[in-house]
Amino acid sequence: MQLPLNALRAFEASARHLSFTRAAMELHVTQNAVSAQVKNLEERLGAPLFRRLPRGLALTDEGTALLPSLSDSFERMRVVLEQLEGGLKVEVLTVAVVGTFAVGWLMPRLAAFQRDQPSIDLRLMTNNNRVDLAAEGLDYAIRFGDGAWHGTDAQPLLAAPLSPVCCPEVARRLRTPADLARETLLRSYRVDEWARWFAAAELPGPLPIPRGTMFDSSIAMAAAAERGAGVALLPTAMFDEALRNERLMQPFPLGVQLGRYWLTRLQSRAVSPAMRTFRDWLVQQASAA
Repeated sequence: MQLPLNALRAFEASARHLSFTRAAMELHVTQNAVSAQVKNLEERLGAPLFRRLPRGLALTDEGTALLPSLSDSFERMRVVLEQLEGGLKVEVLTVAVVGTFAVGWLMPRLAAFQRDQPSIDLRLMTNNNRVDLAAEGLDYAIRFGDGAWHGTDAQPLLAAPLSPVCCPEVARRLRTPADLARETLLRSYRVDEWARWFAAAELPGPLPIPRGTMFDSSIAMAAAAERGAGVALLPTAMFDEALRNERLMQPFPLGVQLGRYWLTRLQSRAVSPAMRTFRDWLVQQASAA
């Protein structure tokens, strides 16, 4: 069935506003024109789409069924037309980023990328390092780990050694790593991090047992440490600003390498021009860091 586009547009606008008058204002036509177009559509479909009420409109079951798919179609058309406006073809690039890397490293550099690459519509989705590239329809995911994800191509970006950080008040109490036994040690869902840092510090005797709050986000853990809730084991390179401003302090220089940040994609995912541009820029920025 071939239906007139103007009539479909008139129905969609009227259904959103539940008013022929407001739809007419949006479409820059008369109220009578909108009403006539909707009536024409109803006649072609052989079903009423609205119940005409004294103070407006109400959708019928048929109108309610039609509206979502029609609104989605018009929105998709709008997005594509905006992308093609002025002859500039825009390519959407969807990237999932572990929140720590997004806030601590990527955001300060993102404005330059967006300025230099106006044809890439970059869409960032932050997470706590748990991501499904296929299920979420992602072009890339930036995550922390050892690079061994099944079916995934992983390109190393940045090393991220972990070191204790805390607020200045707590830092003043710490002279040696053994002093950490008297402090609240905040934990991540990777349960062996503190044990491995203490092993690298060659701490004698029984190792302190972390008993502080467990976090699934380094950003949240850093915020807790900044407020004096305990000592956090964090990738200090992602918290340069807080350390520089002494909102957080690093009482010991020792860092333990338990993973790094990687740019990952499904091996089955072909590399598009936008993906290649983003990858090359990201690798260049990481090399210069």
